Amino acid sequence: MVEERVEVREPDGAIHSRTTVYEERRGGGGGGSGWLVALVLIVALLVGGYFLMQATDSRTSRDNAIERAADNVGAAAKDVGNAAKEATDGDGK
Repeated sequence: MVEERVEVREPDGAIHSRTTVYEERRGGGGGGSGWLVALVLIVALLVGGYFLMQATDSRTSRDNAIERAADNVGAAAKDVGNAAKEATDGDGK
C-alpha cells in the first residue's frame, strides 16, 4: 500500500492537506503469462496426439504384416501338401 500526502499552501496562509492511498493489486493482469501457458499446453497436446497416431499406425502396419505372413505360410503349406499328394500319386502308377 502506498500513501501520497500533498500539502497545499494558499496565498492567504491556509494549509490544506490531502492523502491519497494506492493499493497494490495482486494476481490480476498476469501480463499475458496465462496465454503463454495455454499455448504451451496446446502444443504439448498436439505433439502427444501426433505420437499417439504414429503408434496406432505402427500397430496397424504390424498387424497387417503378421496377417500377410500367416496367409503366406498357409499358402506354402497348401503347396507342400499338393506337392506331396502329386508325389505319392505319381509313385503309385
